[in-house]
Amino acid sequence: MMLIEETTVPTGALPVALFKEHLRLGSGFADDGLQDTLIESFLRSAMAAIEARTGKALIERTFSWTLTRWRDGGAQALPIGPVSAIVDVVLVDRLGGETVVDAASYQLRPDMQRPVLASVAAALPTIPQAGSVKVQMLAGFGPEWSDLPADLAQAVLLLAAHYYEYRHEVQYDGGCMPFGVSALIERHRVMRLTGGGAV
Repeated sequence: MMLIEETTVPTGALPVALFKEHLRLGSGFADDGLQDTLIESFLRSAMAAIEARTGKALIERTFSWTLTRWRDGGAQALPIGPVSAIVDVVLVDRLGGETVVDAASYQLRPDMQRPVLASVAAALPTIPQAGSVKVQMLAGFGPEWSDLPADLAQAVLLLAAHYYEYRHEVQYDGGCMPFGVSALIERHRVMRLTGGGAV
């Protein structure tokens, strides 16, 4: 299984100005935008870390997920949430030939923790022998920073600030998240009890 981020978070959706306020950086100077690239990189890094820990896409964008077999023939839990739409489902044969699956044959069961691609009839389409299926989906809380739940937005700012403050540290600390960040994201973490099956 392979999950690929097809589109990236646009720069305009990042809270650069808000993060500068959070860091209490000075403003009104000729070189105000000098650190914008650095600040953007810390925000993106913090978002990526929190998305990895929670299994959630924060800012809405397109992902594609390729797998070689369904875990359950009638419904398949998706690897990321929240999912607002299934763009398409494409069967790929062993020679690379693609067949787009009729959108009327499947449906999205939205869920904040484990969204599911479900068959409308008896089963999801058969994946070709030695082939795969690619599911393209739109995932995220929304296209704007303001669409994020307050606790996740705060967690991103805290973690990005941590990266900013300790950007010159070279000692390995085990990759632990600051306690405040861990506490904020805890309720959004997915409990994987079914091994990725539809629940």
